[in-house]
Amino acid sequence: MAFLAFSHFSLRKSMTECDPRLVAPTCLYLAAKAEESTVQARLLGFYIKKLYSAEKYRCEIKDILEMEMKILEALNYYLIVYHPYRELSRLLQDAGMSDATQLTWGLVNDTYKMDLILIHPPHLIALACIYVASVLKDKENTAWFEELRVDMNLVKIIAMEILDFYDSHKMITDERVNAAMNKLAFK
Repeated sequence: MAFLAFSHFSLRKSMTECDPRLVAPTCLYLAAKAEESTVQARLLGFYIKKLYSAEKYRCEIKDILEMEMKILEALNYYLIVYHPYRELSRLLQDAGMSDATQLTWGLVNDTYKMDLILIHPPHLIALACIYVASVLKDKENTAWFEELRVDMNLVKIIAMEILDFYDSHKMITDERVNAAMNKLAFK
C-alpha cells in the first residue's frame, strides 16, 4: 500500500512540490492506517528525525498530518487495494500446486518491487506467478489455465516481466531464469 500510495502520488504531483523525505514516511503512515496496523504519527516523526539527524532535517507531527491530507487528495481518497494474495491459496489448490505455495508466495512478494501492481490486475499477477512457479517446477498446467479463460498472452507477458526482473537483479541463478525464459518463449 505504501508503494502504491507513493507511486500514485508521484504520478499526480511533482516531487518538486513536496519533499520526498516527508512523502515516503507519510505514505507508510497512511498505508499502516489503511491496513489497520496504525503507527503513531509522533513515533514516525521521531524516527524521521533520527534518520535525517545529520542533515538537520525538521519534521513535526503537523507536517506528517498535512502531507497525509495532500496524499489523500492526490489519491482521491481511494484507499482500497486488492492484493494478488487474496486468491492465491485457492488458485494454487485448484491448480494442484499446493506444493509450490512458498515459491509462488515469494514470487508475489517480489512483484511489489516492480510496478506490475500499478499496471495489471491482481488476479493476473497471481496467475503469472503460478505460471512461473509451474514452469520452474516443470509442472504441466496448460489445461488448467485454458479452463480459466484468461488472456494467456497477458499472463505470459507478466511472467516474462517477473523473470526479467530476476534476471536483471540476479535474484535467482542464471540457469533457472534462462531455462524458465526459454520455456516461456516456446509455449
